[in-house]
Amino acid sequence: MSTVSAPSPVADKAASTLGTAPSAGASALPAWCPAWAERLGDAYLAGTSCLFLLHGNVRDLVPLAPPGADAASGWGTVNDFLARELFGRWDVVLGYDVGKGLRPLAGPDPARLRGMAQWLTERLGNATTWPRDPDAAIAAIDGLLERNLLEAPEQRKRVALVLDYAQYLAPAADAASAARGAAGRLVRMLAWATSPLLRRVNVAIVLVTDSMSDLHPHLAANPAVTVIDVPLPEADERERFALATAAAAGLPGSQQDAVRRTAALSGGLSLESLRAVITMAAREGTAVDGPEFALLKKDLIERSCRGLVEFIQPRLTLDAVAGHAEAKSRLEADARAIKRGQFESAPMGYLICGPVGTGKSFIAECYAGSVGIPCAVLKNFRSKFVGETEGNLEHALDVLRSLGPVVVIIDEADAALGNRQSDGDSGTSARVFSMIARQMGDTRYRGKIVWMLLTSRPDLLPIDLKRQGRAEVHIPLFYPHDQAEMEAMFTAMARKCRVRLAPGLPGPVDTSLGLSGADIESIVLAARRQGLERAADAGGPAPDTISAEDLQAALGDFLPSAQGLEKEMQETAAVLECTERRFLPDRWRELVAQPGGRARLQERLAAIREIVGS
Repeated sequence: MSTVSAPSPVADKAASTLGTAPSAGASALPAWCPAWAERLGDAYLAGTSCLFLLHGNVRDLVPLAPPGADAASGWGTVNDFLARELFGRWDVVLGYDVGKGLRPLAGPDPARLRGMAQWLTERLGNATTWPRDPDAAIAAIDGLLERNLLEAPEQRKRVALVLDYAQYLAPAADAASAARGAAGRLVRMLAWATSPLLRRVNVAIVLVTDSMSDLHPHLAANPAVTVIDVPLPEADERERFALATAAAAGLPGSQQDAVRRTAALSGGLSLESLRAVITMAAREGTAVDGPEFALLKKDLIERSCRGLVEFIQPRLTLDAVAGHAEAKSRLEADARAIKRGQFESAPMGYLICGPVGTGKSFIAECYAGSVGIPCAVLKNFRSKFVGETEGNLEHALDVLRSLGPVVVIIDEADAALGNRQSDGDSGTSARVFSMIARQMGDTRYRGKIVWMLLTSRPDLLPIDLKRQGRAEVHIPLFYPHDQAEMEAMFTAMARKCRVRLAPGLPGPVDTSLGLSGADIESIVLAARRQGLERAADAGGPAPDTISAEDLQAALGDFLPSAQGLEKEMQETAAVLECTERRFLPDRWRELVAQPGGRARLQERLAAIREIVGS
């Protein structure tokens, strides 16, 4: 924008209404308006910014009317809300996106639309010639703002700009690789944000983008730009919308309680997804909160997360875990605290470590089942495209924040979460690490988002994630180390394989073999297979019990993995990572308690790592 003379000080921003009842120093928005809109209004009237960046759940529905309105007129898009409510009494609201080009946004008021169109036609020519190309459109907008500044104060219009899909106007790219046109548009927008002239008059510019990572970082980082996250809907908003949608869909009044329960349980869903749930139930004549709801919610959340999160409703509790008595005791105590709502005493997260095959994933899912909350498995969110990895993770974290309370499982955490090093990937790993670490340490979500980092190599996990305030409790899991645990594990695996052990089995088993749960399951299946083959040869019925003969034969034939050093390395790393001595088996507890015991273990771990080259 070229330099113009400063506008007259009589330009009174407090008099330029954002809502329906303006007053100086407050946005004066109705109480039913979303919180993000109030923040935008307050920032504008305070004079801190004239350029605002909306991101997050910007493609969902937002309320357009107070409670009591029907589903058709009571909700609309973010652009509808900006045009009808936030800037509902402004002279000109001009929208632009690369698909539709420039257009006035006047809501349902035809007289207002005609007034805007006339003012724009005088400055841009006939509407059919309004520019659609991004460079030409941004230049035309810049000219409109400059001309409006040159008007006499009493003739100056209140102008709001809504630039939708802003990531296509100023896409994420470094300065060297930015296309000339994109760089020019970015510079113009930054000039608007930092212009003291625009901040003194009635001009507001709103950029709308799905993901912050898709937009050029210079916009979000500029202190003159107010960045506002549009969150997924809260429980009260979901209930209000669900009841209106149910009435519009023709659901009988007898289902109102079921609709309320559905709204309460639909955390993580957008209003559009909630509408799909309710209208489908109405069309098929099923209960809104019936068994189909859980499956549909799982599908909708996973689709909204673009397959980055696997949503699990745990069926088992910690009662199903064999062995690991002290670990179970601690997890059960924490689960009871969360169920009672005592979030302040719950840890932010856990580090579950130990050799392969010790049941880390299983115990994490059973913990979620004991709390009675959903379980989300964070899958591979990395992409080969610039900026997409951060966008994927940003969206997944938004969903997780709205789901709470929820258990988030990250398997192979040492490989999935990266570290502070860029490793030649243009800083992606460092940014991913920072986003995860920041969310894990956000104490507002204590007891609401419970992180469970699973790894057999905790020594490779950055210390930033393992510290207190993030993954606070480090629980090592070990192979069965006494006869009681061995018997419990054999019984559990037989139950999993849907077969019984003959009385007195498994009997004494050599614990020095280092059998994992997966090893024991393999032995049980081998014994079961031998029994079936013997019965088939004899022409008799298939037995439902494993005999002592078959189990001993399977045990004698089984060869444990030869990766002894690697298993020892994983076990030693788990011991060194442990945060409570009671989690350790007797032999490790005694070793750690000896003077210099931990130092000797660290030396042993370093020596093994040198040998195996890890």
